[in-house]
Amino acid sequence: MPDHSLNIDDEALRDVGLRHFGTGKTLVIACGALAREILAIIKANKLDHLTLTCLPAILHNTPKDIPQAVEKVIEKYQDAYDHILVAYGDCGTGGLLQATCDRLGATLIDAPHCYAFFDGAQQFEQRGEVTSFFLTDFLARQFDAFVWQPLGLDRYPDLRDMYFGNYEALVYLAQTEDAALLAKAQDCADRLGLRFEHRHTGYGDLTEFLKREA
Repeated sequence: MPDHSLNIDDEALRDVGLRHFGTGKTLVIACGALAREILAIIKANKLDHLTLTCLPAILHNTPKDIPQAVEKVIEKYQDAYDHILVAYGDCGTGGLLQATCDRLGATLIDAPHCYAFFDGAQQFEQRGEVTSFFLTDFLARQFDAFVWQPLGLDRYPDLRDMYFGNYEALVYLAQTEDAALLAKAQDCADRLGLRFEHRHTGYGDLTEFLKREA
């Protein structure tokens, strides 16, 4: 794994597309929102047999498109790799992503979304935080591009209570210890009028998924 692959900037992480990192025989197809974290896991655990390719993180705004996008990548590269892992949760696809992976022989991480596998899928379910809005490191960085602007809150601030009136807290699931990101997450909570909670999760179940399945 060449070190220069770890130097992609925030703008690149918003839309990684089908860029490849690594030359291994196991392909990881991931959401672009996880690119930074997966590259860090690969480096820290010397998982040099993994190759990472990412789809644009903005697909989360249209989750119905995720299964088809993943399917296209699998079909394009399945003959070139011995094993294909899919680093997405269900992510609002209503089970369609799991069905796609099952049909094409790819392995999907068992979690409803990235918040769950960062926090630990079992304990996330047990917490039952239905009135919490979650941020990861990626979303803390890209809050304006992925939340504030798409919801129109930059133009129509009165929409805030319509979207977030039933939430009580913003929970920042931090993958890293970064004072600047922590401050950004606190600012996001303030802008949404929500109580702030910081929970350092690291990479949660994602590390074990990549180590185990690879």
